[in-house]
Amino acid sequence: MNETNSLQIEGRNAVLEALRAGKTIEKLFILDGCQDGPVNTIKREAKKHDLILKFVDKTFLDRMSEEGKHQGVIAIAAAYKYFEVEDILEEARSKNEPPFIIILDEIEDPHNLGAIIRTANMAGAHGVIIPKNRAVGLTATVARTSAGALNFTKVCKVTNIANTIDQLKKEGLWFVCADMDGEIMYSQNLTGPIGLVIGNEGKGVGRLVKEKCDFITAIPTRGNIDSLNASVAAGVLAFEIVRQRLK
Repeated sequence: MNETNSLQIEGRNAVLEALRAGKTIEKLFILDGCQDGPVNTIKREAKKHDLILKFVDKTFLDRMSEEGKHQGVIAIAAAYKYFEVEDILEEARSKNEPPFIIILDEIEDPHNLGAIIRTANMAGAHGVIIPKNRAVGLTATVARTSAGALNFTKVCKVTNIANTIDQLKKEGLWFVCADMDGEIMYSQNLTGPIGLVIGNEGKGVGRLVKEKCDFITAIPTRGNIDSLNASVAAGVLAFEIVRQRLK
């Protein structure tokens, strides 16, 4: 059930200490119906960190437990450190380059996320932004699929993608999202401080996030199916941005 090498934290005290220490928790499972003092404290602490709690039965926790001492609570911690949006902007400033950020709207497949982080590194993007909820985080599978790029590419997790886009617009960035109904990418100016938005594998970019984008861009295709894999689309568009920056 858990990613190989991911950090699983079991027991009420251990989970509470991890939350209070600011450790990034990807998932928090709590025994459904449990209302005692320590568990309620964990719930309150989790709310401070804007975590979504998953209430499950004892069989689920028993099956998930590695130590057999879960005490009704199991947390899965991120395999890697997350950065802040400002860290990504500072990365661009330190290189004296216009910011280039890849923003992912609810990517759920860890292999896609890992591949996109690898592409981001190779394309010279200064960072990747992902949402806290309804998306995969930095699991061990993501780290492996990134082929080491996660050690060099800053990944930031935010509560609200649309609000983050508004924040970055104040820093001078403009945003383009990938959608097959957009204008062909070769006819668009993809230079300057830019955020490339890639949507969910099935639904694409969400309506609110799409409305926040300045342009919609499409990859020209000649096949019989209607869309590319999310990580492939990210790669094609990222390197079109690279090509235009090299002019």
